[in-house]
Amino acid sequence: MTRASPPTPFTGTATDYARHRPPYPEAFLSALRGCAKSTGHGSLLDLACGPGRVAIPMARHFARVLAVDVEPDMIAVGEQEATARGVTNIAWLVARAEDLELARASIELITIGEAFHRLDQRAILAAALRWLEPRGAIATLGGEPVWRGTERWQLALVDVVDRWTRGAVRDHNAGPWGGPDRELLTAGFAVEVGEHTVERVWTCDELIGLMRSTSIASRQAIGDGADRFAAELRAALLAVDPNDRFPTRQRFSFTVGTRRTG
Repeated sequence: MTRASPPTPFTGTATDYARHRPPYPEAFLSALRGCAKSTGHGSLLDLACGPGRVAIPMARHFARVLAVDVEPDMIAVGEQEATARGVTNIAWLVARAEDLELARASIELITIGEAFHRLDQRAILAAALRWLEPRGAIATLGGEPVWRGTERWQLALVDVVDRWTRGAVRDHNAGPWGGPDRELLTAGFAVEVGEHTVERVWTCDELIGLMRSTSIASRQAIGDGADRFAAELRAALLAVDPNDRFPTRQRFSFTVGTRRTG
């Protein structure tokens, strides 16, 4: 089901998003399901689903999945990815999360991957309390931005990106990193958090693709200079390591809000 939508900061990024965003580790997703006390028989609602980075790997642990995103391209790429992986229990919907109308107490788990800050949080949390089963849960997921850190290649990446985006990541190491614990607590959920770290070695192509999947350095955001931006970023990275190997420790975190009963 689709309908026309105005462009968003992520218009045109779906393919790069699916190909270059780091996947959520299975151990991380398993821990999330444990915190949420998923049964394996309920329904998963994945809001702002993108191309299915949560919905697809989680689908085999639920009877059915509804994946929702405002971007038609994200939904189209997600459907393609699901078909390629033989996942058949996901319904894909182009819609604003805030516009959904779902049956009361019909969802076991709601997930929001790296997009809670882009939604009307009060509206979504109020709706979640209606949609969730009595023992249901809502979970936000996030991966730490690859540019957070002090490795020479991270500093080189930030320098190039800032020059092309008027300082979009200038304060890349400032402030805390994590999920919306306070917002969920305020809405009346019991909160549990988890974190998982994996080691990864990136290449220039992967980092360029990753930046193109973001709202700050996508082809749409950079415009006619997109190819020059990529060439400049590649040159800066290879000046740090001509062997095209850029290691980091990638952190992922989740915040699970369990619906209180009684």
